[in-house]
Amino acid sequence: MSSLVDHLINDNLIPLKPYESARRLYAGGQDWLNANESPFANHYDVDSSHFNRYPSCQPDGVINGYSAYARVAKSQLMVTRGADEGIELLIRTFCTPGKDSILICPPTYGMYAISAETCDIGVKKAPLKADFSLDVEAICSNDDVNVVFICAPNNPTGTQVAKQDLDTVLRHFTDKALVVVDEAYIEFDAENTWANKLADYPNLVILRTLSKAFALAGLRCGFTIANDDVIAALMKVIAPYPIPDPVAQIAAEALSEENIGRLHAQVDILNAEKARLTEALNAFEAFEMVGDTKANYVLFRYARCKELMAYLVERGMLIRDQSKQLNLENCLRVTIGSPEQDDRLLQLINDYFSQTGASK
Repeated sequence: MSSLVDHLINDNLIPLKPYESARRLYAGGQDWLNANESPFANHYDVDSSHFNRYPSCQPDGVINGYSAYARVAKSQLMVTRGADEGIELLIRTFCTPGKDSILICPPTYGMYAISAETCDIGVKKAPLKADFSLDVEAICSNDDVNVVFICAPNNPTGTQVAKQDLDTVLRHFTDKALVVVDEAYIEFDAENTWANKLADYPNLVILRTLSKAFALAGLRCGFTIANDDVIAALMKVIAPYPIPDPVAQIAAEALSEENIGRLHAQVDILNAEKARLTEALNAFEAFEMVGDTKANYVLFRYARCKELMAYLVERGMLIRDQSKQLNLENCLRVTIGSPEQDDRLLQLINDYFSQTGASK
């Protein structure tokens, strides 16, 4: 059977390494601070009386709720199975396999490249500068790409994207390529959203999700925001029933006025906890804080990060090793958890230094 698979598999998939999601890397554990999930588990009710019917392609309750939340027209919005599906749909819709390319700015979210490579689309790179700002000149030197992906705030560095830099990129690619601003973490940096700028840039696309601040990672519900003609093109490619009915019900409830208020309150709690955790980690002389804290995680460099990581994992504390990413050697990323989880992390780090004799 393996010889048949080897014979039939698409050539572009042979060298492809699948995305190493947090769940693929580690199962179990007591504290999951490795996937940028929310520590809050909010309750929702689901009506099962419609489960015998196929769901709507674009459920009204979800579209109406999110268009009001994001302050965009319903015609400028599409709901997808997580923002990851939005990434794939943009590539499938606007890139020709074996011919076209996308552009990414590493270190950044890995699914942009994985989705492109899966579809036999080339991946060009304009690495971020040493301070993790955009290298605008390098980006704009790639005129032969169809889609430019920019994560803002950036994962895993937690850094903002300067408005002037993004404006320059958008204007440069006006008649050449779509510029996709991934705002998965925008609730932690809300004043820097680009969702209110669609009228100024015909090639602007924005990705959003309910996985982070909305505390609904298990729901797999995301959004693509763009001008009407882009959304219309994407609707040609999306699956006929992309959003399961239970997902639509919960998403619509999460977008109610009451639950939006809860969202903002929980973001405030996480931001306060992030400041506390950042200060505590920064107190270790052996650690170097890296990037910024505009999302729901912190990033730090430690020369013996592999040893620390193994120590934590063995004790059920799961964080994320980012050392394979460009310019992030010996870097670990920690998702902001509950106060109890963060306290446990700090205690384990102190225990590690005490038991190993390593210098703090």
